[in-house]
Amino acid sequence: MNDLNDRLLAAHAEGAHDALVHLYAEAADRANDPTAEGFFLTHAYVFALERNHPDALRLKARLVASGREQD
Repeated sequence: MNDLNDRLLAAHAEGAHDALVHLYAEAADRANDPTAEGFFLTHAYVFALERNHPDALRLKARLVASGREQD
């Protein structure tokens, strides 16, 4: 997870918002508990919404399925 953390920090420093969508989604996929998964997934979704990213609908569906967002 250290490599992922380094990539997240670098993307934040560079303002690489599209990369942050993917990196936070990856962090959610790799999370070991539902709370961490929800945290990372929410971040991915927020960055996706800000960029009108094509993954926004998929990320929202994952949040809805986990009970963290309304349909």
